[in-house]
Amino acid sequence: MKSIVCVEPGFLESKQVDKPFPKQGEVLVKIKAIGICGTDIHAFGGNQPYFQYPRVLGHELSGVIETLGEGSNLKAGASVYIIPYLSCGQCAACRNEKPNCCSNIEVIGVHRDGGMAEYIVVPESAVVPTDGLDFKDMALIECLAIGAHAVRRAAITSNDTVLILGAGPIGIGALQFAQVAGARVIVSDVKEDKLAFCREEYDVSGTVNALGDMKAELEQLTDGEFPSVIIDCSGNPKAMESAFYNLGHGGRIVFVSVVKASISFDDPEFHKRETTLLGSRNATKQDFEHVVACIRDGRVKGRSFVTHTGKFSNLIEDFTQWVKPESGVIKAVVEMD
Repeated sequence: MKSIVCVEPGFLESKQVDKPFPKQGEVLVKIKAIGICGTDIHAFGGNQPYFQYPRVLGHELSGVIETLGEGSNLKAGASVYIIPYLSCGQCAACRNEKPNCCSNIEVIGVHRDGGMAEYIVVPESAVVPTDGLDFKDMALIECLAIGAHAVRRAAITSNDTVLILGAGPIGIGALQFAQVAGARVIVSDVKEDKLAFCREEYDVSGTVNALGDMKAELEQLTDGEFPSVIIDCSGNPKAMESAFYNLGHGGRIVFVSVVKASISFDDPEFHKRETTLLGSRNATKQDFEHVVACIRDGRVKGRSFVTHTGKFSNLIEDFTQWVKPESGVIKAVVEMD
């Protein structure tokens, strides 16, 4: 079968490898659609933590079960999406129902080879049959689930004003689920076209260009109270640090971004607000189920932020263009030929 390997930063290679076969407790999935994630882009650029080369990228996946391992209760031919976080089930985090931050976690496409291939073998527990959803929509569920998890971490309600830092796919997911929770949402980014997209597509309560006087604009948009929740999805250390100074008193900060950097803040600024700082890693099955329910009933627009699509046969050529800032990509999805 054909597989696309990130051999080293900046270099993808097409390879022919043996088609895998599922063992007991596993299933073979024929890939139908692949969402291109910031993790893939960071790995390609050499900026992804927890990563070793060579690696087959791709963890936003949908497909069809082709072959079942011995003893499986699933059905061949079922359409599925894949939960790419493989937890041990035994560590303290898993025992406390937080498998998303398992101390022994393996993420498909990061710690083990992913789905930029014609087929992938995964544990039976990692696939979820979802009849009635398009393969493109199913490939976006994981991306949206990360935003949904961040919103759940912040315990957002209709009393909150939420600032989303970064209007990429994860930020757009977070803004939509903050709106589902009833919050007033403001979005910040450095690109005006992304801010305009959020205004037009999601009817946000305000947008702020981070290159301007962000503090003054937030003060005006919130009548001097500032956001009660800030969710960072920017992947920018300076943006992450700005959250400590643009947060309302008694507020919560959620860092979704993972950066190869040290984050610092002024302790008096932190303490005078009685700031709550939260990390948000991956998502749980509960978040995935919430995403599916919201897509089905129309509360969340699954495919609304997909700006580019391509075919698997052109993946290397397309991917190397999509990673360029001038490409204008918000979200790209690859379909199998």
